[in-house]
Order: sequence, then structure tokens, then C-alpha cells
Amino acid sequence: MSRDVMIETRNLTKVYRDFWGRPKVQALKALDLQIYRGEIFGLLGPNGSGKTTTIKLLLGLLFPTEGDALIFGEPTTNVAKNERIGYLPEESYLYKFLNAEETLHFYGRLFQISAAERAKRVDRLIDMVGLGAARHRQLREYSKGMQRRIGLAQAMINNPELILLDEPTSGLDPIGTAEIKDLIRELREQGKTIVLSGHLLADMQDVCDRIAILHRGELREIGRVTDLLTVQDVTQIKARDLPASAIQEIRDVIARHGATLESVDHPTTTLEELFLRIVRESDLHPGRRRVAVPPKPAAFAAARAKT
Repeated sequence: MSRDVMIETRNLTKVYRDFWGRPKVQALKALDLQIYRGEIFGLLGPNGSGKTTTIKLLLGLLFPTEGDALIFGEPTTNVAKNERIGYLPEESYLYKFLNAEETLHFYGRLFQISAAERAKRVDRLIDMVGLGAARHRQLREYSKGMQRRIGLAQAMINNPELILLDEPTSGLDPIGTAEIKDLIRELREQGKTIVLSGHLLADMQDVCDRIAILHRGELREIGRVTDLLTVQDVTQIKARDLPASAIQEIRDVIARHGATLESVDHPTTTLEELFLRIVRESDLHPGRRRVAVPPKPAAFAAARAKT
């Protein structure tokens, strides 16, 4: 992973106010994040935790109450950055009377992509998201899963460097979900940076390099998925062909009985268990925040090599 910082937030805070300007809801509290080029970063949190507010602040659709948000080193208010960003909202707002080809050509024209280049990209993207057989059907006839697929293709029509995906697997069956996750991994291999927002924990666990867990607008946990899910205070030893008489023994006994020591490591929990524990602890200790520490390049490379 390159150490180029694609997204940075500093003390990012958003307070929604009522009609008279009085503070109503503090949706985000002093968020500090750094997201690097070439990683898949997950934003996790229950409803109302600040995920959507964070994405809207990054896109420049909202203005922060305090703090700063930068994309490509530029303030998010710089609209020129949008040419390098792809965005899939939780609900895709598409023209239902258009078909898949017409939809992608429409968004391609918004980016002023030439007709010849648009035709190449439209064909490639429709095949990539598995809608070749439905390319001429109007979107009103699409299932929700099919609409997510064409929405993902729309998010990539401008060949973006940074892709923001809000619930990308929502409405997909298990096969479609697996295909989308494979596509997300493929995009990372192409050097793109992907930010996922959602609450489908198993999907996030499968594809994300790092995750941040938000609760009540505050950062509660951040780190590599493998590191966060490792149970550090428990050690497991896995051996092959170990006789029953040696079960109570440890390393020396394993070697003495001619067994093979396959691994000595720490067991992992699941992202769902980690998520629920953090939310419960957050309720017990309101106001406690996690300070994000940038990962070490060597540690990231080692973790990627294992996957």
C-alpha cells in the first residue's frame, strides 16, 4: 500500500441545528482519520452513528461545523475532485425509464467522456457487473440487486481513483454478494482506493484491510481487521498426528511424540462479536474516544502478504 493519504479528517465535527439555529443533534464528534491509497477501508456503525454524515462531508454535500476534511490533499469544497471520485449511495437515484446502456452513457456524458471511449467503458462495465443479458431492459424492471449492480457500474464510469460505496451488497443474493466482493478486491488490485460504509459485518470482514467503528458520532475503534479480531490473551496450538496421550503436553511433548507443530498463534473472534462488544462498551462509557494511529507500512505489507 502506498503511503499517499487519499482522505484525511482533522477534528471533523458536524452538528445539525433546528429552525432557530439551536444545536439539535451532534452527528459527528472530532473525527480524525487517514485513509491511504490502495486500501479497502470500512466504516462500520449502527444507524445514527455518523457514517452517512461522514461520507456526505467527504463529498462536500455537507459543511462541517468544526474541523477539516481533505481528499487528495484538497479541501472537500473543491468540486474539481469529484472527477476523480466514484460514489454509490445507499439508494441509487436512477432514471427508471432508461436501460443499462443509456444510464451509463448519460453519466459518461456528464464527465464529458468521448463517445468512442464511453462505448468501450459501457460494454466493459456492464459485463463486469453481470448485466449483459439485461442491458436493454428498462431499470424499472430491475430487481433491487440488479439496481445495485448498475449503480456500481455508474460509480465507475469515470474510472475513479477513489470509490465510496454505501451498502454495495444490499439486496444481492449470496452469489451476487460474492461477485461484488470479488470485484471490490479486483479494484484494489488495480490501485484504486475503496471506502465501504455499512453494517453487514461478514461482508466487511471479508474485504476490508482496515475498519473504523463509529458509535454515536465518535470513533470507537480503528485498525486492521486481522489485528482487531485476534484474541491476544488466548494462545492456540495446532498439531497434526498428535497422540491422545500428549494432549495435556505442550511444545516439547509435541516434538517428543513425533507430531508436527503446524502453528502457534492467537485465535480470532468475528467482526460481529467485536462490533457488538464495542457498542456495549460505548454505552457503558460515553465520551470515551479512540485516537487513530496510522499503521506502519511494514506491518501492512506483512498483513497483505498473508491474504
